[in-house]
Amino acid sequence: MQHIEQIYINGEFVTPHGTERFDLCNPATAKTIGQVRLADAVDAELAIAAAKAAFPAWSQTTKQERIAALQRMQAAVAARHDDLLEAVIEEYGAPASRSAWMARYPAEVIGQAITALKAFEFTTTAGAARVEMIPLGVAGLITPWNSDAGFICGKLAAALAAGCTAVIKPSEMSALQTQIVTEALHAADLPPGVFNIVTGRGDTVGETISRHPLVAKISFTGSTQTGKAILRNAAENFTRVTLELGGKSPTLILDDADINQAVPLAVQAGLMNSGQACVAGTRILVPQSRKAEFEQALAQAIAAVKSGDPRDNATEVGPMVSEKQWQRVQGYIRKGLEEGARLLAGGEGRPEGTRDGWFVRPTLFTDVHNQMAIAREEIFGPVLCVIPYRDEAEAIAIANDTDYGLSALVLGSDAERARRVAEQIQSGRVLVNTLAHEPEAPFGGFKHSGVGREMGAWGISAFMEPKSLLG
Repeated sequence: MQHIEQIYINGEFVTPHGTERFDLCNPATAKTIGQVRLADAVDAELAIAAAKAAFPAWSQTTKQERIAALQRMQAAVAARHDDLLEAVIEEYGAPASRSAWMARYPAEVIGQAITALKAFEFTTTAGAARVEMIPLGVAGLITPWNSDAGFICGKLAAALAAGCTAVIKPSEMSALQTQIVTEALHAADLPPGVFNIVTGRGDTVGETISRHPLVAKISFTGSTQTGKAILRNAAENFTRVTLELGGKSPTLILDDADINQAVPLAVQAGLMNSGQACVAGTRILVPQSRKAEFEQALAQAIAAVKSGDPRDNATEVGPMVSEKQWQRVQGYIRKGLEEGARLLAGGEGRPEGTRDGWFVRPTLFTDVHNQMAIAREEIFGPVLCVIPYRDEAEAIAIANDTDYGLSALVLGSDAERARRVAEQIQSGRVLVNTLAHEPEAPFGGFKHSGVGREMGAWGISAFMEPKSLLG
């Protein structure tokens, strides 16, 4: 059993004012593996005060000083790779294919911020005016459980690059990863108060941060419902916000697609991060003329996906993060059947060979129309829908008929046609015949998928305001 009894405020590990303990569980065994003592509103206030006190000096640092600080952070986080890898598997249940990336990414994303900072222009001209980019102040960074260490490092690196100081509220479900990252960042020797990490509940620590008049910026990744609450709270003080929220992403397979290339990409897009990904391509749009062909190929591919022990190298889908999440996914599978969808693979219950743990059978529905709950609501698990379309215009209409707009994937043999279709999809990111990520490009969503953008120069600018000087 691991016991985490401290938070990080003003350059020191301190015992929180909060006294509540939260059990940490291994989702592959459903066993309790530790406890974390949670911060409360008093702790959040102290962290905000520390960040506010550190802001004047940090905001005046040079680009080179910030680059040097980020380089120290990157090296310190990279040095904890093996510890992070073990925590990701033990606490989150990510299979080998995912956990390896999740352990590397925190250092990589700091490196990406360094690259963006080196190229960033803090002063430009607009006609006769000189335009200076000014850091906003204290940034409240609220991160989710599905890639905790990566989100902490990515958001913090962008905020610090801009000249902001930060208060981070990570998910209480990811306390092992948070502890490792906090220790690494402490070793990077940044000035006290420049970053503070207070693990606590959203309705206490998160609420305090999002309502606080001294917090100038909120950057949140998580559910659309929580994003709406943060937006309402932020309105009181005109706090700037970046919200990266949910998705119901379409994978649009065009009628000229090579089935042997399209199906593996569609399955990867749908099941990434065990389906616990905001960008997961959970709506697979197929031409009516090839529906039976794609149903058969997709069903075979999904049935072959191994869901189970994350320490088994053959595992592609790990457990859901919690029993609550497991129950949620099971509920949606039942709802799909109740709505009249036809099961092609998977279904309710645990996969064969698993007993304890919060494992889900990778599931594929067909005979789905776009008004069904399983086609409209974010499930956050390995549950995919096949939706047929008659022609290209209807395919685009179905892809866009959603409250969300975070990511999309278009697959087709004619690359120029596929790009033309991609241009008509209302989404912050559209991939064409690839699942590659471009860290220099802006990332964020349309509609209910969020507000603002992260990554690259856009990610740094999100923590700043332009100031025009004339004369």
